[in-house]
Amino acid sequence: MLLWSIFIVFILFLLGLDLGVFNRDNHVPSTREALRWTSLWAALGVSFAVVVYYLYQNHLGTRELTGGDAVLKYLSGYLVELSLSMDNVFVMALIFKYFKIPQQFQHRVLFWGILGALVFRGIMIGAGVWLLEHFQWMMYIFGAILIYSAYKMLTSDEEVDPNRNPIIKYAKKLFPVSKQINDESFFVRRKHILAATPLFIALLMVETTDILFAFDSIPAILAITTDPFLVFSSNVFAILGLRSLYFVLASMMDRFEYMKYSLAIILFFVAAKMMLHEIWHPAEWLSLVVIFVLLAGGVFVSLYQTRKEEKVG
Repeated sequence: MLLWSIFIVFILFLLGLDLGVFNRDNHVPSTREALRWTSLWAALGVSFAVVVYYLYQNHLGTRELTGGDAVLKYLSGYLVELSLSMDNVFVMALIFKYFKIPQQFQHRVLFWGILGALVFRGIMIGAGVWLLEHFQWMMYIFGAILIYSAYKMLTSDEEVDPNRNPIIKYAKKLFPVSKQINDESFFVRRKHILAATPLFIALLMVETTDILFAFDSIPAILAITTDPFLVFSSNVFAILGLRSLYFVLASMMDRFEYMKYSLAIILFFVAAKMMLHEIWHPAEWLSLVVIFVLLAGGVFVSLYQTRKEEKVG
């Protein structure tokens, strides 16, 4: 319990620094600034592997694992969550475009959306670990979910339709919705009536879409490890870098058209690990290498094909 408390306090401290100090004033981050923050969060995420090694090597973790095995599981989970988060970034860009959210207010929506995502994912991770530890056959259910997610990723187009979101419908019944965005407020008072702003509706969309994405990503990481601390910490560091990653990738969505294929293959791979867990036990380092190569390959092919098309055009 002490381990969890220290980790959560540390994460809240980082979030407090982010919103209360470094991003206190609303502004549109430049690409260089966003890259700097993305690099910082990635460095923190990778560097946390050192902490993981120390904890598990000294039997301070939540499972009996060697330091080396724990690090490989953590890094594999971190890469899976980071790669699947890229698809989430593109959906966030569509949400902001649909609601016409000014760029200087997008960071605030992302901050509170990601804070909520950490809470929901913590609950879902706890439920997923409990299910797998009590019902071994859930491995096959989660594997089937991943296969369906991979198929859906390859065959469906991303779209944003608030009218099909039951939470948005319910929110609009509770509060009238203002059409204007004058500042960063989620609620405004108009003639003594409390009204939600488009920022709040966009926040609800970000939260609910992240929950839907979590149904893909959490079974994926549970195929790598059921250690709750490794699953949660890798999720946290992948999500923390999502805001800055958004400002890097949102303007370049067309350049990553082929990423969905590598993400789908990653989902198929981890689904196979779940479905064949009784007869196939690939080494931890092999899983890490496969995930890294697929992710890097998707980025390379996307950028190469985009540059090639630009030259032809």
